[in-house]
Amino acid sequence: MRVAYIVVGLGLAGLAFVEELIAAKKTFIVFEDDSQTSSLVAGGVYNPVILKRFTPVWNAEKQLETALPFYKKIEEKLNLKIDIKFKIRKAFKSIEDQNNWFEASDKPMLSNFMNPEILNEKIDAVVADFGFGEVENTGRIDTEKLVTAYRNYLKENAQIVFEKFDYDSIEFNKESVSYNTIEANRIVFCEGFGIKQNPFFNDLPLNEVKGELFTIHAPELDIDFLLKSTLFVMPLGNHHYKVGATFNWKDKTLDLTKAGKEELIEKLKKVIKVPYTIVKQFAGIRPTVKDRRPMVGVHLEKPELIVLNGLGTRGVMIAPTIAKNLFNHLEKGEMLDKEIDIKRFIKN
Repeated sequence: MRVAYIVVGLGLAGLAFVEELIAAKKTFIVFEDDSQTSSLVAGGVYNPVILKRFTPVWNAEKQLETALPFYKKIEEKLNLKIDIKFKIRKAFKSIEDQNNWFEASDKPMLSNFMNPEILNEKIDAVVADFGFGEVENTGRIDTEKLVTAYRNYLKENAQIVFEKFDYDSIEFNKESVSYNTIEANRIVFCEGFGIKQNPFFNDLPLNEVKGELFTIHAPELDIDFLLKSTLFVMPLGNHHYKVGATFNWKDKTLDLTKAGKEELIEKLKKVIKVPYTIVKQFAGIRPTVKDRRPMVGVHLEKPELIVLNGLGTRGVMIAPTIAKNLFNHLEKGEMLDKEIDIKRFIKN
């Protein structure tokens, strides 16, 4: 079997790169073993504002200009609804929060998204003694529905293999690589935190942070916006909400923990004031980078091997832009954005 690309991993990064291959009529095969779950359990929120510091997300406007049409195209292609629009409200804890919001909302890079007015609407179910700040032009991508449907789409077209990729089976030819019975021009690794097991890229400074979340049923909450406070409470419909998330830098397993559950319960007490039932608890491992930029690029000694990784918590926004940049770099000689190129980690 001869293909242009082997893609290892089909989360958001792999999916976005495959879309570039399909658009360019490039042949490919995907390997996916379900070992990485971050794309499946992710909140999937697209929000151009870092609400902890009231600062703009890196390259946010450009990312949204690429991402929103990208997901609309997939919705039409697969005939499914994955882009759910809603506003985000930040619950203020002090007058200082309000003042910082006023100041930030006047900045050119944020004024298109942050409503400068303080919303003093009283919502009995929510703890917000100092009102809310509202972010517009936001929403979420249903990542679980997206990735599941896309994997099925590739399965129907015989373009995906559900098995663990064996690095030892790669053979390097003069201008190509072989993997068992497959010959390819390049292999693109989109493995999330699984890259730590990849002998070709495991020296990259990728950190793994475990996050636990749960879904609740809260009929009396009745909000149609994402509430951001000590944690986030995101509406899913039918009085169900996703709540998260914890940050655990030590535990690298996907095990559900009592400590994670108790932490979420304790924080949720400070956010909502109505009863709820926990429907499901789940966990994922986020691949993160110290400078909060993705890790994209070509192996220095083996140019047939490529990495597309480190999307972090804003993967739905970032993935389409960096996948396009990587594809154009490989196929058209376009320069990789220096802020995402893995060459930034190479010491001169």
